[in-house]
Amino acid sequence: MIKPIIIGNWKLNGNKVFIRKFFEPLNRFLSKYHKKCTVIITPPVLYIYLIQKIFSSNNKKFFLGSQNVDNHILGPFTGEISSCMLKDIGVKYVIIGHSERRFNHKESNTIIAKKFHILKEKKLIPILCIGETQEEKINKKTKEICMEQIDVIFNICGSYAFDNSIIAYEPIWAIGSKNSAKAKEVQYISHFIRNYIKSKINHKIKNFFIQYGGSVTRKNAKKLITQKDVDGFLIGGSSLKLKEFTKIIEITNI
Repeated sequence: MIKPIIIGNWKLNGNKVFIRKFFEPLNRFLSKYHKKCTVIITPPVLYIYLIQKIFSSNNKKFFLGSQNVDNHILGPFTGEISSCMLKDIGVKYVIIGHSERRFNHKESNTIIAKKFHILKEKKLIPILCIGETQEEKINKKTKEICMEQIDVIFNICGSYAFDNSIIAYEPIWAIGSKNSAKAKEVQYISHFIRNYIKSKINHKIKNFFIQYGGSVTRKNAKKLITQKDVDGFLIGGSSLKLKEFTKIIEITNI
């Protein structure tokens, strides 16, 4: 991966008409945009084939990802999608642990760690979301929450867990709130996460990146991306607005 890494999480949005209007100009934009940047978009998984047909196959700056994966390979699990299936259709990156999955689908740290383990086994790249609620922030538990969410990954996946992986620090209180964390605050926590992971291993970590997510826009992108330990963004609402999304890509490459 080449940083900065910009990830767009489309969540439960999009249709065939919208996809064509969005990806045809995005394809042209990235084809002409020669500065280094990795761009990943995670649409609803049933639209991946359509996007693959639209997007230039020789565009090395763009990848498709999934918003979720099951913690089983195959079997009687109605409505789920496995890591093997995602790999089979050309998906490389997979978001796990998003707060919406944790809360709406009651996904525990252990379930998320099992998903992480399966992705690593299949040589897919997990994008692990971690972060604190507003109440936890007020009670000064941000570090504690991040450590808990990281430790369970180490416990299940071993000391090399975070090689070829991405952590997205997403304070839950900032997601969709138009209230992004301040740049210095993001740097402080990102630095803590990086050092904490390094303290748990006895080797030089390879291809490990830290994103920030939570109300990222063109207005705050520059201040955030200039922080030393911020390698890019996991973007929600702004990734659905073509002009906003491409502007953020431009800003992160200045």
